[in-house]
Amino acid sequence: MDKVLNIEPAGHIKRISEYYFSVKLAEVAKMNAEGKNIISLGVGAPDKMPSQETIETLCDTACRPDVHAYQPYSGIPELRKAYAGWYKKFYNVDLSTDEVLPLIGSKEGILHVSMTFLNFGDSVLVPNPGYPTYRSVSELLRANVIEYDLLEKNEWLPDFDALEKLDLTRVKLMWVNYPNMPTGKNASLALFEKLVAFGKKHGIVICHDNPYSFILNDRPMSILSVQGAKDICIELNSLSKSHNMSGWRMGLLASNPEFVRWVLKAKSNIDSGQFKPMQLATVAALLNTREWHDEMNRIYAERRLWAEKIMDLLNCKYDKSQVGLFVWGKLPESVVSSKDFIDDILYNARVFITPGVIFGSNGEGYIRISLGASVEKMEEAYNRILTYNT
Repeated sequence: MDKVLNIEPAGHIKRISEYYFSVKLAEVAKMNAEGKNIISLGVGAPDKMPSQETIETLCDTACRPDVHAYQPYSGIPELRKAYAGWYKKFYNVDLSTDEVLPLIGSKEGILHVSMTFLNFGDSVLVPNPGYPTYRSVSELLRANVIEYDLLEKNEWLPDFDALEKLDLTRVKLMWVNYPNMPTGKNASLALFEKLVAFGKKHGIVICHDNPYSFILNDRPMSILSVQGAKDICIELNSLSKSHNMSGWRMGLLASNPEFVRWVLKAKSNIDSGQFKPMQLATVAALLNTREWHDEMNRIYAERRLWAEKIMDLLNCKYDKSQVGLFVWGKLPESVVSSKDFIDDILYNARVFITPGVIFGSNGEGYIRISLGASVEKMEEAYNRILTYNT
């Protein structure tokens, strides 16, 4: 199609790239259509179903005639109450229902929080490496992105001395994510206390993205467990990974009532709520027992053993204490480009692994393997790579 007149996309659209997985998975789909049968160990998408109670609640309530209308912009009261109960049970955090805002997935929350707090030209602290959406959303809103380094030598934790040396004059938000994606570094109370103190000292809203705390982790934590954290912190959470509900797009935001009201003001002008049967099914999901989560983690632990075998086969070094839905490994020093490295495996062994550089320059030299594939698939991936390497 020829270019239409002099129409151009907005400058902020030109500055960002299409999401890496949007592009790469389209390439993988094309290869599959050609019969190449790619094993994907790239995306962190659970392959198991939600609990039976969740599915049954969805099916039963969807048959009712009274559930198909628009729902409250702030979510149904039953869901807000269930989220608050979930936080008390698993994180030992007390939340009132006006401190909870259901979201269409926590990724949506990144946009809404940014829209709520950022003026053009304000600055945002974004981790490197980190979830690419923190940067892209900030750039869409024409904010100034200031990267802060996460380095293996610092155990993938923020360097607060280095942060204090930055020009923080116009910084309004700081994005943090522990258990960390992509590195698997776990959260700690000491880290959360430092982040809360840093935010209060500089008047920076600390936005903690917390979707991985239930995966291979025996101590789920929330930054809101720190005394006074609600004054300056917002936490995003999600049922995508923890409850096998990635396609459902069910998440939440938790903070003080004023922050929640401000975010709701933005959100209510964008969407019209969520399907009530899905909200009621989420209430059922939030009642999943610890035993249900333990069984999911038993499955992930088996898969992790194969992910580690693949890392060993590729001569990668990795930390066995990392948690979450991935294994993060350091490539041999002889490897120049993590993208070229994974493309070689993709095209020749027909296994897709994520290159670390897509998460930022500090991710170069690393790769990430998802645990979202069965043991059988991971064993087959191992054998394909072994055959190609030999």
